[in-house]
Amino acid sequence: MIGLSLAYELAGHGLKVHVLDRVVPGQEASWAGAGILPPGNLAAAKSADDQLAGLAHELHPQWSAQIQEETGICNGYRRCGGLYLARDHAGEQGLHQEAKVWRTLEVPVDVLTPHELAKLEPGLACGPPTTTIRSALWLPSEAQLRNPRHLKGLLAACIRRGVRISAATAAEGFEIKSGRIRTVRTAAGDYSAETVCIASGAWSGELLAHLGQRPPLRPIRGQMVLLACDAPPFTRVVNLGRRYLVPRDDGRVLVGSTEEDVGFEKQNTAAGVAGLLQFAIELAPMLAVAPIERTWAGLRPATPDERPYLGRVPGLDNAFVAAGHFRKGLQLSSATAVVLGQLIRGQQPRISLETFRVDRHLTLG
Repeated sequence: MIGLSLAYELAGHGLKVHVLDRVVPGQEASWAGAGILPPGNLAAAKSADDQLAGLAHELHPQWSAQIQEETGICNGYRRCGGLYLARDHAGEQGLHQEAKVWRTLEVPVDVLTPHELAKLEPGLACGPPTTTIRSALWLPSEAQLRNPRHLKGLLAACIRRGVRISAATAAEGFEIKSGRIRTVRTAAGDYSAETVCIASGAWSGELLAHLGQRPPLRPIRGQMVLLACDAPPFTRVVNLGRRYLVPRDDGRVLVGSTEEDVGFEKQNTAAGVAGLLQFAIELAPMLAVAPIERTWAGLRPATPDERPYLGRVPGLDNAFVAAGHFRKGLQLSSATAVVLGQLIRGQQPRISLETFRVDRHLTLG
């Protein structure tokens, strides 16, 4: 997602772009995600994290419309709103703190009682005798899109803009001379470029090690379940802690996700799927009879502070990195492409990237 978004942005400014992908573009964590787009507000944001999220919130509807115009592919973007739930006192206190943060950012938010939530989404288990929810936040500007459709459109738009795509062509090393990458080495041969950007998700750490950087970037497995309903029992994205339910327009409900530090193991497990199904049925009992359409898993690229690495690779004039977005790859993809694209083109990024520098791990802890 990040690499294709950056390619799309750079090609739109007239640069010649070549994407090397170790498998098929858009088939790793980018494809596996849920497509949730939390809100943001660039105008009120103070921190670089909030600024990046605010810029992304502005860009996603623009990019969705633009890609559809260029390719005819609709990615399913819509502002369906999002609910954030609490099941105990500690969770409820946390939601109230989150509401204060959203209001500081001037993002519309309402705190709902179980009774108010039941009126808004009667398909959720928020009333007697199955009360499981203590309170909720309602964020009407939260949005969603369909990851596979977005990637299909993004890939088609890149090709229309002249981006060269080489699938099954993994970068394996680099030739470096005088502080610059001269060539990228692959099993298919060497490629030369004026500028190189590492945007390989969970696999970026190995490539950065070849460039003298060893950030603590690791894969975190996330398992997912897709249920097929005649109609979804609710219409808004439902978030509880790190897990969620995402209703699609066609009746499907996506259930996610686990967080498992198991290296590069990407298969589903019985325990992972069972835990997700139990979570879904507890929140929306009508899902108990929904057929399981599919299960899958992806590997999120995680950093210790859950911030991505964005910017120039220290010691190299023409090397950049955009990796480690963890759970926010889709959400921050467009904004990452814009600000890093500005840096690559020699411009001042509209958002400071100091917070995201790749060598910050040296001072962590």
